[in-house]
Amino acid sequence: MHRDQIVGGLITIASIIAIIVYAWVMFFTEWSLLLMQITAFVAVAAVLGILAWIGYTLATTPPPKPIEEVEKELEEELKKVEESEEEQKEKTE
Repeated sequence: MHRDQIVGGLITIASIIAIIVYAWVMFFTEWSLLLMQITAFVAVAAVLGILAWIGYTLATTPPPKPIEEVEKELEEELKKVEESEEEQKEKTE
């Protein structure tokens, strides 16, 4: 068995055990209200954290170049390539 398969098996077993423990605490103990509150908080915090990260990324990423500028750069590069090909043809002739 490869190491990745062992890790995958351990993750699967740990997840199943966590589901069983979560269900037991949720339905068979007096801690169910606290568990729901913690679960809801973690879920909302995760979603809002992801949204904050997206907002930060959008706010700090510079805007892309206008398409006209990109087209101009591509045309210049194409001219350079064509000129170098012509020079190589002249050298070989």
